[in-house]
Amino acid sequence: MTEFSHTAALGAGVIGASWTALFLASGRSVAVFDPSERAEKLVRDYVENAWDAMTQLGLTANGDPDNVTFHTTAAEAVEGAGFIQESVPERLPIKHALYAEIEPVMGPDAVIASSASGLTLGQMQEGWTDPSRMVLGHPFNPPHLIPLVEVMGNDKTANGVPEAAERFYESVGKVTIRVRREVNGHVANRLQAAVWREAINLVQSGVASVGDVDKAMWAGPGLRWAAMGPTMLFNLGAGEGGLQSFCGHFADTFNGWWDDLGQVYLDKEVTAQLFQGVKDEANGLTQKELAAKRDALITALQIACTKLR
Repeated sequence: MTEFSHTAALGAGVIGASWTALFLASGRSVAVFDPSERAEKLVRDYVENAWDAMTQLGLTANGDPDNVTFHTTAAEAVEGAGFIQESVPERLPIKHALYAEIEPVMGPDAVIASSASGLTLGQMQEGWTDPSRMVLGHPFNPPHLIPLVEVMGNDKTANGVPEAAERFYESVGKVTIRVRREVNGHVANRLQAAVWREAINLVQSGVASVGDVDKAMWAGPGLRWAAMGPTMLFNLGAGEGGLQSFCGHFADTFNGWWDDLGQVYLDKEVTAQLFQGVKDEANGLTQKELAAKRDALITALQIACTKLR
């Protein structure tokens, strides 16, 4: 708590609001910037809705949901903030303009992390005169419930800054990984993109419906992956022989499957097919109701995992 006790959240969309809720839950103060006139109401409503789930996860013991201020300029929001989470739209001109505004008023020891999923750290650093205090801090949505944050620095990042970001994230209950080389999509997005590509291929080729492909995931490998990653699970799948034995036994099988995986593209026809599929799968539930169901399931899984880990 002593490190980065005052924070800033730049951008108050779904990601920024979720970060705000988490930082408040940890007992930190948060200064929020967003140009929208509706930002304050949206963020306060989001925090209120998220608080119960975070309480169930044991994240709110020191928290105060009202320890938040709202600002009409980014420069005003970052003054005095030790840690700044930037979650503005993923368009380089917008990000670069924001960085130019805040760089003159940022504290010399402040750390700024971007939530960007589709832009690289190098692209974003071009908006700075001195990018040494900036890192990638990419979460998974919603950040107040999903533990993962992907952290990356590079040769333009000052020594100790990625480590400081990792300490901060871990202090608010996150699990961090270090991205070692710049690549589009970072790590986890590439993993889910690969899985979704084949999920779409299975639907397009008539193997299964959208609903059944989703069910195959959450009732099958998705449940195992919530416990351990795929490589460790395959290591366990061969018993005492471990991964060496597993690969020796299944190498030809997996090579054949990989050769047979589909190549798909999100055009209008595919999107329409998927949209109808999720509509059928939702069975009349609204987006809000589906999100509440998702959050309740994630919270329950997190509680169970926390007890066992």
